[in-house]
Amino acid sequence: MERRRLACSRLRSAGYDERSQTLEVELANGELWQYTKVSPEVWRRFVSAPNPATFYDDRIAEEYSGRRVRR
Repeated sequence: MERRRLACSRLRSAGYDERSQTLEVELANGELWQYTKVSPEVWRRFVSAPNPATFYDDRIAEEYSGRRVRR
């Protein structure tokens, strides 16, 4: 999965696999969270958002079930 750095103090990077519609988000503290059934449109909006952390809080963390895959 290709990862992109995010211009944000709370989020370090994010990656997306379109085939499985899986989103991974790495937080600044090193935790890695994985979300499934995330549409390609949500991914595009997330990585192009002016404030990725706000988009993550409002549109991903609250709307999708995530699981922590790394502490």
